[in-house]
Amino acid sequence: MTSYAYDVMQGSGVPVKSWTRGVPFEEEAKKQLLNIATLPFVHKWVAAMPDVHLGKGATIGSVVPTLGAVIPAAVGVDIGCGMMAVRTNMKAHQLPDNLAGVRSAIERAVPHGRSTHARGGRDKGAWSEIPEDVAQAWMPLSKPFELLKEKHRVLKNTNNLHHLGTLGTGNHFIEMCLDEQDGVWFMLHSGSRGVGNRIGTHFIEVAKKEMQRWMIQLPDSDLAYLPEGTEHFIDYVTAVEWAQNFARVNREVMMQRVIAAVKQVLDFELDTDVEAVNCHHNYVSREHHFGQNVLVTRKGAVRARKDELGIIPGSMGAKSFIVRGLGNEDSFCSCSHGAGRVMSRTKAKKLVSLEEHKKATEGVECRKDEGVIDETPAAYKPIEKVMEAQKDLVEIVHTLKQVVCVKG
Repeated sequence: MTSYAYDVMQGSGVPVKSWTRGVPFEEEAKKQLLNIATLPFVHKWVAAMPDVHLGKGATIGSVVPTLGAVIPAAVGVDIGCGMMAVRTNMKAHQLPDNLAGVRSAIERAVPHGRSTHARGGRDKGAWSEIPEDVAQAWMPLSKPFELLKEKHRVLKNTNNLHHLGTLGTGNHFIEMCLDEQDGVWFMLHSGSRGVGNRIGTHFIEVAKKEMQRWMIQLPDSDLAYLPEGTEHFIDYVTAVEWAQNFARVNREVMMQRVIAAVKQVLDFELDTDVEAVNCHHNYVSREHHFGQNVLVTRKGAVRARKDELGIIPGSMGAKSFIVRGLGNEDSFCSCSHGAGRVMSRTKAKKLVSLEEHKKATEGVECRKDEGVIDETPAAYKPIEKVMEAQKDLVEIVHTLKQVVCVKG
């Protein structure tokens, strides 16, 4: 009898295969996945990663292959969100005992967080004056964005250039980490920022209006879709591709600024051409699976084709992993994008004390105030169990532990 590493749920649609053994998997998320599986254009089955949890519209930690349609909410509003990691030639013993200076240098180099001001005030998480390196990085993105704005007026007043090379809030972060051989890495997590959010929100609403126009009944209105070949489908795919490019460039700009800042404060000639990974985990990709060319939507999942490198971060006090894909077709060559939440942000703030947060982040130079308790390690699934549940999807190449963590 064949033994599978996944479990199968069956409702009224295609199956849902989940790599969730040994990790929490809430009933609301199961119901949400089964709703997605009822859509008539889902190819073969829906795959759920071990960090799966309830999301808006579509489940976070889901892989949805489709034929002839795309679901904007299955990508979400943080389009192109993902990870970048760079290994350096520096070793742990070359770092100063006190890393506060490193954290401060990173915080000065990259706008992060968000502030609400009176009309005309500046958000601390955006640029007030555009640095030259950001302006240069924007140039290839500029003309395609002008074309998008011409067609979609809702994009005219977005934060776009002013958000390029900035971190954001929530679970976005910049870290300095040590690997299993005491090598120093830089790692960061961010996406397409304000402009990607506007693109996602806009097309989710467009899809909902199209469902109303065609009088199509769905188990969840957030599962509204755009059929391939329609003008809205073409517009969405074009806009998503641009947002994914923006997100990739955003991470590259931040990483360059982080490396330059740390070089200056440590007065060390860092070589960062050793190894680098840059991967999305909220995106759409055209791929070939089980004899068909399909659109694969990953919301909180990383592509893990055979020998493809990816990044699976833990929480701000836990380990993270550089992984190599095993090319498991049952998961549509995918793996988790992190540990996955077990507490909502509101619940974490109610249940976790500041002292518990400080203890969980002991040894990490990071914020230890009430403003980041919603990101405390206890709010997430145990990353070791998440990795165990997907050992047939990826193999671990490097194990990282942060020593500096910058949060918005």
